[in-house]
Amino acid sequence: MPTYTITELAREFDITARAIRFYEDQGLLSPSREGAGGRNRVYTPRDRTRLKLTLRGKRLGLSLAEIKSLVDMYETPKDSVAQMHRFLSVLSQHRETLEQQREDIEMSLAEIQAHEDECKRLLASHESGVSSAIGT
Repeated sequence: MPTYTITELAREFDITARAIRFYEDQGLLSPSREGAGGRNRVYTPRDRTRLKLTLRGKRLGLSLAEIKSLVDMYETPKDSVAQMHRFLSVLSQHRETLEQQREDIEMSLAEIQAHEDECKRLLASHESGVSSAIGT
């Protein structure tokens, strides 16, 4: 069975070793230890898969708690239907959050556009007033 060092995984996934250690602290990874005093982390294909799933979850915008819950479920083949329902629930909640954020952003952009339009109108009004005063 192949194993990986922290440096190899960091390079493969283009993340820092510090990030990998953080995911380990969060219970997402559990490498074995080798060397003097167990200083060297040794990652298995299982750890590599968990890291890959963690990074995928982060890209989807899931919290680490949600990712851990889903990754842990993935490893327990008790009931794949229940796992899929749970995953759908998490995705649905995340979709609702993102849609609300999008609505908020669109509202903010509309307000910014209205302020920009008003400023441009006032500037144009001011500039035409100044040029009229100069021309008289």
